[in-house]
Amino acid sequence: MKLDIEDLRFILALAQHGSLAALARAENVTPPAITKRLNQLEARLGLRLALRTTRRLQLTHEGHLLTRHATDVLDRMQAIEDALQERSQVISGKLKVHAPFGFGRRYLAPLLARFHEDHPNVEVQLSLSDSLLPPPSAHGRDAFDVVISIGELPDIRWVSHPVAPNRRLLCAAPAYLAHAPALDSPQDLAAHACLVLRENDEDVTLWRFAYAKGARKESRGGSVANAQPHTIRVHPTLESNDGDVIHQWCLAGQGVMIRSEWDVASNLTTGKLVALLPHYRLPDADVVALVPAAHVESPRARRFIDLLRKAFRPQPPWRVHTAGQQMASVPTDS
Repeated sequence: MKLDIEDLRFILALAQHGSLAALARAENVTPPAITKRLNQLEARLGLRLALRTTRRLQLTHEGHLLTRHATDVLDRMQAIEDALQERSQVISGKLKVHAPFGFGRRYLAPLLARFHEDHPNVEVQLSLSDSLLPPPSAHGRDAFDVVISIGELPDIRWVSHPVAPNRRLLCAAPAYLAHAPALDSPQDLAAHACLVLRENDEDVTLWRFAYAKGARKESRGGSVANAQPHTIRVHPTLESNDGDVIHQWCLAGQGVMIRSEWDVASNLTTGKLVALLPHYRLPDADVVALVPAAHVESPRARRFIDLLRKAFRPQPPWRVHTAGQQMASVPTDS
């Protein structure tokens, strides 16, 4: 036989990294070792699989054909291994998880450490990014087993598993509010310093508010009971692609921000931040676990999602510590 399973893994890794040098760094070997392995594989097959230059590598038609079939074969083998693991009750293999930076550091890192303690045969990999969804690896093959997303994503490539409720709140520090103009409706934001988190390709300066259920207070210009959804274009005074930077600016009194409940709940409880516009509501951004629709869900992924649900139910941590307390100005409906 001219091909074995390691050959398939090698060609996929080569396609994913895009150069001999990049794959050598990932494998912790020298570039000549990678070049030698590619030469040997091509010699056995009698085909040129890649065109090399000093900086990049381009697969030939035969190389692309091999990677497509390699993806199918490895996926089928993984499905067989997972099915056998179900019978043995021993969970092993690699669990690759992708998550946002802040949420990943605060909540997922300790949960994955606990998961590894419960399943020591599983190799755990956590990748953190400011992107809502990671790009697929070579040839559309999903690079992660589980993707944690803050907010549902309309992507049919993923199957969604709800994990925890999470509201988005408009907040500011008392130091800012002490000298800021009145803020009674979303339209008033035009006169305020707005702190904007810039991520992905979203229109992040377009803030959408809706009337919060159960509110009865009168607002300037009429009753908010009859208010329609408000879409406001804000003009940021400060912006960043890092949510923690936005949070720190807000705590320092630099302006108003929109942040997830999971990130600001403790500061709202202590009074370091104040939730604004209690009679209006921003779109929720619940925490969901996404798994690739194209693959059979592995026992590792299922066990991890089960652990997530147990950790965040019946109340997520950001709501447990506020039980019996009312965060100032936060809408009470869920």
